[in-house]
Amino acid sequence: MLSAILEFCMLFAFGFSWPFAIAKTYRTKRVDGKSPVFMMIVIAGYLCGIASHLVDGEKLWLCAVYVADIILVSTDLALYFYYARRQESQGTRSVNTAGAVLTDLGI
Repeated sequence: MLSAILEFCMLFAFGFSWPFAIAKTYRTKRVDGKSPVFMMIVIAGYLCGIASHLVDGEKLWLCAVYVADIILVSTDLALYFYYARRQESQGTRSVNTAGAVLTDLGI
C-alpha cells in the first residue's frame, strides 16, 4: 500500500505543474521554449505506467491519475500546435512549426 501512496504522490506532483503551463500558454498565446517531443515522451511514459498496472492487475485505481495527467499534457500539446501555427502565420514564431517534431527527433 505504501508503494501505491508514493506513486500517487509522484503522479500528483507531476500533474500539479501542468495546469500552470497550460494557463501560461493560454494567457500568453506563445509557445516559445516548449518542446512537443518532450510532451509526447511524457505521455508515452504515462501510457507505460497504465500498461504496467493493467498487466499486473493491481492498483488499477492509479490508472485514473495517469489518465488525468495524460489529459493535462495532451491539452498543453494541443495548445502548442494551435498557437505555434498561429505564430507562424503571423510571422512571430521563432521556431519552425511544420518540422518541429521531426527536427526534435533528429529526422
